[in-house]
Order: sequence, then C-alpha cells, then structure tokens
Amino acid sequence: MRWSLAATAGIISLGVAACQVSPVRSAESTSPKVSAGRVFPAGNTRGPWRLRFDDEFTRRALNQEHWSTGWLGSGITPPVNQRELECYNPRQVRVAGGALLLSLARRQESCGETRPFASGMVNSDGKFQFTYGFAQARIWLPGRGPRITNWPAFWMDGQHWPGDGEIDVVEGLAGQACWHFVDPHANPGGCAPGGYANGWHTFGADWEPGSITYYYDGHVTGRITRGITSAPMYLILNLAAARAYGSRIRVPATMRVDYVRVWQHPG
Repeated sequence: MRWSLAATAGIISLGVAACQVSPVRSAESTSPKVSAGRVFPAGNTRGPWRLRFDDEFTRRALNQEHWSTGWLGSGITPPVNQRELECYNPRQVRVAGGALLLSLARRQESCGETRPFASGMVNSDGKFQFTYGFAQARIWLPGRGPRITNWPAFWMDGQHWPGDGEIDVVEGLAGQACWHFVDPHANPGGCAPGGYANGWHTFGADWEPGSITYYYDGHVTGRITRGITSAPMYLILNLAAARAYGSRIRVPATMRVDYVRVWQHPG
C-alpha cells in the first residue's frame, strides 16, 4: 500500500521470478456472516492453529482495544501514499449490521493540505502485532460490476518501513485484486484472475519463515519465497482514492469487512 508495483498505462509488473501463481476458482456466498465461528483459516485447515486475534464487528461501535482510526495519528490524518487524494477522517469509519464500514466521500478535507476526498482507515498499531501466522479477512470490495474501483486494501506493516517489510494481502489495482510483499530491495507480487468486487470474499496470507502464501476464497493465488522479513507487523484496512496504478475513482463507495482474524502455530 505504501509502495506498490510500478504501473505504466495500467499494466502491472508481476515479479514472476519470485512468485508461484495458481488461479482462484470460486467466489463466496454474498450473504453476510456465513463463516462466523470457523476454527481454521479458509484454505488451510491443517493445524495446529491457535486463534490469536478475532474481531467480528458485532459491537455497536469500533472496538478501540483492537483498532485506531487514521494513519498513525489522531483525528483527521494524511494519507499513507502521496498518490492518494483523500484525508482519513474517523467519521468515515463505523460499525453496523455486523460489519466494519469504511466509506469514501467526495468532500474537501484538510490534513496538512486540502484534499478532495474523505475516507476511512483502521489499524492495530500499538494494540496488536504479530510475527508469523495466518491473517485473514472477509471483505466486500467496492466496484463497478466485477472490477474493483478506488484503492481498497487489507495489509500489514512493521515499525520501520521498508526494512521490516510490508504484506499486502489484497489491494485493488486497475480493477484487480492484487497481492505483494515489499522488502527494502523489491516488491514482488501479482494479481488474481477473475472479479472480486461487489461480493463477499475471503483474503488471507500465511506468513511463515521464508515464505508467504496468499489465499483468495480458500485457494492459493500466489506465493513469495524471497526476501521475507521477520519483524512484527500490525493490521491495516483502508479505502483510498487514487488515479495511480490504473485505478479509477468512484464515489460514494464503501468497503465492508465481515471479520478479521489471525491464527498462529502453538508454542
């Protein structure tokens, strides 16, 4: 999310030498909460796994023991990447109907400079971080038809970027659902075939020593085996507005999150 693959004329370099890619085969049901209580992460039921973090967004408001709003600050904050066109405003974050809602609106906001959009972000910095494990979220990505619009993302970051690395579980780029790993020297990754907008889908990453395997709807969509770091990372969900990387802006828009879970191996 901070630094994605370079895009020229909407074409994204996939860093194929560092990746093994398998096609995603099926989409989840469009009904909410079909997977509440799942013991294992989708696509990796072989244990042992221990659930270490679980937010089902069933409260009336955001669980502040798990999440802060904005980008590493209080109140209205600047964006992560200068290509983004929004400020992050806590008013654009709410919990309703068993889901986290991050909403993008066309409204001028001031966050060091005036920007034409306001949107929502949550992060677990200072509240939850982990090294190695399986992080998964069930998300409804905004789009036009099957193609993702704007720049929604579920990702993880360390305290000393880029040295600690960055795991992009899913981010909408040029209408596609894409995955990456950013280290100090490269950012290999790729994009999954098929459409992932306007429906519930699970997006997960199994972070192990020396590898990260990405799962979309329970099926392996990619694997990276080079440059994997080991510093603790925290969780981030956000909906950005940008015309970079082939993305198109469409407002109003809402990114919905059914749950976020993290499993680790016991011991």
